[in-house]
Amino acid sequence: MEGDAPAAAAARYQPASPPRDACVYNSCYCEENIWKLCEYIKNHDQYPLEECYAVFISNERKMIPIWKQQARPGDGPVIWDYHVVLLHVSSGGQSFIYDLDTVLPFPCPFDTYVEDAFKSDEDIHPQFRRKFRVIRADSYLKNFASDRSHMKDSSGNWREPPPSYPCIETGGPAARALPNLDVCLLTSGRLPRWVCSPLCAGLWTQPPRPVSWRDPRASLICFCFLRNPKCVLLIVPTSGKSC
Repeated sequence: MEGDAPAAAAARYQPASPPRDACVYNSCYCEENIWKLCEYIKNHDQYPLEECYAVFISNERKMIPIWKQQARPGDGPVIWDYHVVLLHVSSGGQSFIYDLDTVLPFPCPFDTYVEDAFKSDEDIHPQFRRKFRVIRADSYLKNFASDRSHMKDSSGNWREPPPSYPCIETGGPAARALPNLDVCLLTSGRLPRWVCSPLCAGLWTQPPRPVSWRDPRASLICFCFLRNPKCVLLIVPTSGKSC
C-alpha cells in the first residue's frame, strides 16, 4: 500500500546517532548538543555529512512555541527564545529530525515531528510565528563557536549549568567575527537566509518536479536542498514569503 511506504522507510532507517541517553546532552545548550551530534556523524561515517543540517528556529522577538518538549509535560508548548535540531535528509526516501529535547521518538520522522511539534501557524499569533535557518552540518562544524555568554545573567551567574567540556572554538571566519551563537541568530549576513514558517512536509535533495498549489501542500514551504552549502532553493506558495 502506498500509505504504508513512510512507515516502512522509517522501520528500515538506521539512526545516524547513538541512542538518546548516550548522546552528549546539556539542558538549554541545544546549539552545542547539535554541534556534538554533527561531530559524531562525521566521525562515524555511517551517512554522508552532506545529508545533515543544523536547523535554527527563532524569530525577531525570540519567542517561539514548540510542542512535545521535555521541559513542558502535557499538551502545552514551550516558548523558547530559539531552538536547534538536526535534520537528516536520508537517501533512503524519508527525512528525520533529531531533537534531544523532545518527548517524540529520537530520531523522529520528519512529517511526524512537523505535525506534532510545530503544528500549524494558522493557530499561532503572528508575533510567535517561527522562522528557520538551515545550515549544512559541515559548515556548522567548521564555523560555529560559542563563548556561552548568553547563558549568564547580568551578575555573571549561570542561568543553567554549562557543559563540562571546553567552549566550542572552531576558528572559522564566522566564529572569529562573532565568537558565539549570535552569528547564527542574526537576521542578515552570509549564512543561509531565514525562512518564514511553517516548515514543509516534503524535502528533496534535488529540485523536484513543479508543485501545483492546488496540492494540499500549497500552504507549506518546500525546501530543495542544493549542493552549494550557502544555497537553499525555496519553492513557496504565492501567499508565502522569505525573509
